[in-house]
Amino acid sequence: MLRSVGDYTIRRAYDRNMDPREKIEAIATKVYGAGRVTFTERALSDLRLVESTGMSDAYVCMAKTQYSLSDNPALLNAPRGFEVRISSISLSAGAGFIVPMLGDIMTMPGLPKVPASEGIDVDEQGNITGLS
Repeated sequence: MLRSVGDYTIRRAYDRNMDPREKIEAIATKVYGAGRVTFTERALSDLRLVESTGMSDAYVCMAKTQYSLSDNPALLNAPRGFEVRISSISLSAGAGFIVPMLGDIMTMPGLPKVPASEGIDVDEQGNITGLS
């Protein structure tokens, strides 16, 4: 699909009316350069759930390592022909996104058992301690 904006032409990786699996494969192959996309059993189950909710026309926002165009953080630069493994798929219904998880990715960093705020205090003179 082409759309002109000023002097630029936007070429989308997929048509919004494609099914979610085709959208994911289009992004992985056309944008990232993958040669093959595989889906775990969990991802296939997640896809069925997305389709049953009527959200198949949602946009796709891939969650992957920031170190590579692949799902493998050790595969640096702009590789070609690699395999992308979709481990699971989340639905961000409020935002209108289908979110495939590429490989072993955490979508939120881990937090400590005891937050740093536990060590912060204000004494009787109004001095704050524990911010170092």
